[in-house]
Amino acid sequence: MTQIPITLPMLNANEPEARLVDLHVKDGEHVLKGTLLFTIETTKMTAEIEAQSEGYIRMVARKGDTLATGQVLAFLTATPDEHLASAPAASPAPISDSAPGSGALRITTPARALAESLGIDLSTLPTNQLVTESVIRELAAPTTTPQVPNLPTTNAELIIYGAGGHAKAVLEMAQAIGAFRIAGIVDDNPALAGTFVLGVPVLGGADVLPHLVKQGYRLAANGVGGIVNIGVRIRIFERLSQQGFSFPILRHPRATVENSARLADGVQVFANAYVGSDAVLHERCMVNTGAIVSHDCEIGAYTHIAPGTMLAGHVHVGAGALVGMGVTTVIGMKIGAGARIGNGAILLADVPEKAIVPAGKVWTEVL
Repeated sequence: MTQIPITLPMLNANEPEARLVDLHVKDGEHVLKGTLLFTIETTKMTAEIEAQSEGYIRMVARKGDTLATGQVLAFLTATPDEHLASAPAASPAPISDSAPGSGALRITTPARALAESLGIDLSTLPTNQLVTESVIRELAAPTTTPQVPNLPTTNAELIIYGAGGHAKAVLEMAQAIGAFRIAGIVDDNPALAGTFVLGVPVLGGADVLPHLVKQGYRLAANGVGGIVNIGVRIRIFERLSQQGFSFPILRHPRATVENSARLADGVQVFANAYVGSDAVLHERCMVNTGAIVSHDCEIGAYTHIAPGTMLAGHVHVGAGALVGMGVTTVIGMKIGAGARIGNGAILLADVPEKAIVPAGKVWTEVL
């Protein structure tokens, strides 16, 4: 197999560069055609890069790098350790008003939205780099120790990480269960500190977690759904675990869970969902609103079963998978770890690990 370079595509003729914002594979990992490899971001859009053939991924660029159109991100090779050829030079970048050195602000759409929400004057931002969300967060980071209110604590007080739509659903589910008092919300957007979500105070970002632990808080719920990037949800669980938090099972009173089903710590089962006989839900997975997980199914750790999904009996879903809204399956099939199933897909055959099934697709065979 000839070494195949994976280069940065031109997403916009007026933008000569993009930032590598996420890696979905590791150096030396074997990948199949269609495997999701990278997520890149320009000032106008975010895009994903898939493997065009089978092989071993050999990284050249690093997460966070800003690269020119045509520059090599990685190679596909026949073996995981063969010597790499020199990367070809990047294609000449088109000249535009937003090109490096032009003095114009180059900022991604998410970064612009965050800056505007924080009240940051765009004219104060650097023009010698691509401004991303991480740059904005660094500029907005507080320079003093956060002040966390001293709240009375009990064994049933719960901290929720996240302040978006999914966090609201988690908050109201916990309240409906009736066994918890929501002590506060943690969210990484500094502009939300001191505000309220459904009457619950936002205490600050991740830097308040050690202070909450010192005050005696030990229970947390993940309020980030991760439907776009489940890695974000996983990282939040890991961050909370490192601080010593544990994760109670949250099962909405209007969900139906058969007595023989087994639910691990951190599992969330939302309203009108059904979990059938002898089903196994591994730690920190989620069965969202109205989803059906039939008898003898097994759902891997961190996996998100989205609203309205219908899994037939004996379906096994690997860890860290995303199964979109309204997906249906045949009985006894397998969905591999890290797979991403688009909304409304119909699965008639096994889905490999890390495979991507487009929304609405009828999946009939392994590609």
